Amino acid sequence: MAEPRVAPMPNRAETGGGVPSAAVMGTYARQNLVFARGQGSWLYTEEGDSYLDFASGVAVNALGHAHPRLVAALTDQAGKLWHTSNLYRVAGQEALAERLVEVTFADKVFFCNSGAEACEGAIKTARRYHFVNGAPERWRIITFEGAFHGRTLATIAAGGNPKYLEGFGEPAGGFDQVPFGNLEAVESMICDETAAIMIEPVQGEGGVRSAPDAFLQSLRALCDAHGLLLIMDEVQSGVGRTGKLFAHEWAGVSPDIMAIAKGIGGGFPVGAFLATAEAAKGMTPGTHGSTFGGNPLATAVGAAVLDAVLEPGFLETVTLRANRLSQGLAQLKDEFPGVVLEVRGKGLLAGVKLAPPVADAVKAVIGEKMLTVGAGENVMRVLPPLNVSDAEISEGLTRIRRAFATLSSKS
Repeated sequence: MAEPRVAPMPNRAETGGGVPSAAVMGTYARQNLVFARGQGSWLYTEEGDSYLDFASGVAVNALGHAHPRLVAALTDQAGKLWHTSNLYRVAGQEALAERLVEVTFADKVFFCNSGAEACEGAIKTARRYHFVNGAPERWRIITFEGAFHGRTLATIAAGGNPKYLEGFGEPAGGFDQVPFGNLEAVESMICDETAAIMIEPVQGEGGVRSAPDAFLQSLRALCDAHGLLLIMDEVQSGVGRTGKLFAHEWAGVSPDIMAIAKGIGGGFPVGAFLATAEAAKGMTPGTHGSTFGGNPLATAVGAAVLDAVLEPGFLETVTLRANRLSQGLAQLKDEFPGVVLEVRGKGLLAGVKLAPPVADAVKAVIGEKMLTVGAGENVMRVLPPLNVSDAEISEGLTRIRRAFATLSSKS
């Protein structure tokens, strides 16, 4: 009998700083960087090179890398219990849900693993609400141009980006897009089939565009007037990223449903959608589920993140650091008018709209041993950990300045 074919294990040269492995599906245009460890706001390659991380895993590493509290929570739980499924009660899940209810508008929480799942669950919750109210025809959701709600078939349809929709057949139905910030367009789109309005308070992927407080307040009023549910996608803007626990708090409004992920896990896959008791009344046994969602490992880390972010003075410090970053980026705009067109954002979700291609800017910043993230509208996102230091903000601005000087010299 012939021996079974076993693929040889790739060596370090094939998976490290050399040629990327062909075994990984090519759905990402990855930077040719491999990191071996991280500490706080810094990442280190296998060769020992250090990079200042102002990408934070795309707003995921809320407390930076290897935060002692998160490491302790994960390792302690790992030695006890990893997974039982949602066939049984999960003590840590109940505790984290109660904590989230205590500090938000919500009465109910469903745990999942990602932002896309959280948004998908929020969509289902809104549609199910009208169904149990005897109005199954109310299933359409108004969304906004430039939105990004995830990569599932429903969430790419909700976002409406042609690039993400291409090649996947007819887009999932039930989404009506209007220009971001255009209240008249929202009003004109409301019809007898409208169930909800879904919005990111700050569009991250769409170019770090902040919805004005007055606009969010008007959306709340429209929903109340027409019997609609207001869904906030706070996957990127939530868990302290803007200086409030959630970005919608700046406008003094509350949603009916909210999707969260990214920062709540601090790097561990955790997502959730939260809702008022009224909005969630249709989510009864059998209407939704998740095998891994809210397992003991995930909720132990999520609880540790939430405890850290809610410590007295933490969010105030985020605002101080954000102001320092914003002022520094504004100075770079004055210094490099041929490179920087606009500084955007809220809190430590900052964006720099550029004249040269954003890919060139991200590459130039990498050349200065620093990480940032591209976004729509030719914007570079600057997303340091929430516990970044003043000294690291200053160092980051220095490195961005050198990168912009390089770009300026080439223009």
